[in-house]
Amino acid sequence: MLLRLTNTPRDYAWGSETLLAELEGRTPSGAPEAEVWFGDHPGDPADVEGNGTLDGVTGGTLPYLLKLLAAAQPLSIQVHPTIEQAKAGWARESGLPLDDPQRNYRDDNHKPELIVALSERFESLSGLRPVADTLRLLDALDDGAGVERLRSLLAADGDGLRDAIAWLLGGDAQAAVDEIIAAVKAAAAREQAGEWGVALHAVAGIAETCPGDPGVVVALLMNHVVLRRGEGIFLRAGLLHAYLSGLGVEIMAASDNVLRGGLTPKRIDVPELLAILDTTPAEVPVLRPAAGTAVTEYPVPVPDFALRRVELDGAPVALEVSGPAMVLATAGRVAVASASGKELSVPVGTAAFADAAESVLHLSGAGEAFVATPGR
Repeated sequence: MLLRLTNTPRDYAWGSETLLAELEGRTPSGAPEAEVWFGDHPGDPADVEGNGTLDGVTGGTLPYLLKLLAAAQPLSIQVHPTIEQAKAGWARESGLPLDDPQRNYRDDNHKPELIVALSERFESLSGLRPVADTLRLLDALDDGAGVERLRSLLAADGDGLRDAIAWLLGGDAQAAVDEIIAAVKAAAAREQAGEWGVALHAVAGIAETCPGDPGVVVALLMNHVVLRRGEGIFLRAGLLHAYLSGLGVEIMAASDNVLRGGLTPKRIDVPELLAILDTTPAEVPVLRPAAGTAVTEYPVPVPDFALRRVELDGAPVALEVSGPAMVLATAGRVAVASASGKELSVPVGTAAFADAAESVLHLSGAGEAFVATPGR
């Protein structure tokens, strides 16, 4: 069975007014267009051409959610729980209505994510920078009480990153936050091509969008990662992250569990954030497209999803699939056919859904598509 999927872009304030329209070759709507969901998540199940929504086909059992994501401004800094943490949190909040603003857990699942860039530049904050490197970055800032306090917390024995984040988000550090942000802007203005120039400019830009937000200083503690088209990053449970700008294909476990850590007017539950945050500093590996082959796999260490990028040059490509699959077209002309011979054209910005009865999909055309399946 092959079905064509579409959906209406979600109008989150951070969304781009142009990126999705340019991808699809249409006139911009004039409103922010942030995400297009291709899945059966009850928050916004995909539309099945001529036949309701996808949850009516799957019964809401898809283990993954596939999206197009278009950011013109920073998303909130956030972290997602492990399965064990999600189950415990879901049980703990069982007495709260699902729409209660005090609720942290919307389901009992984890939410690992993979993002692959479609734009030529996709910016993100991914994971916490090693403390020694951040201390060297702070040396580029003018001295002040706020900078010194941040430096002393990071350099102290114990978990300096956790202590610094708790202080920044705790509600009593606003004067220091404002001072540090001013120091970052001043350093960015003079640090044009130095070691920390790119990171400082990124954080200064965030400060322009989110003035006075303590999350701006949290961002100063994070790795600034720039992806090129076709490159991706996997974001595991407990890893602090935020997307800053660009267009990408995102796939995640079917969950809506988010703990926020700044750059947002939404509620930040600092104790719960700190309870699930992994403060182990490290760079997040960039997953790069394969050279000289039509199919790129992006390996991830979770069973919920797998994602492949397929570049089509006119020759058909046969892909083995296991479980319900989606083919999302992102460039050119793409068609998909089942083993039975049924063929479906897939316009850019739409997806084809194949149920678990299909074991091989035949892609044809000249363009680009992403194929999502459960993990293997």
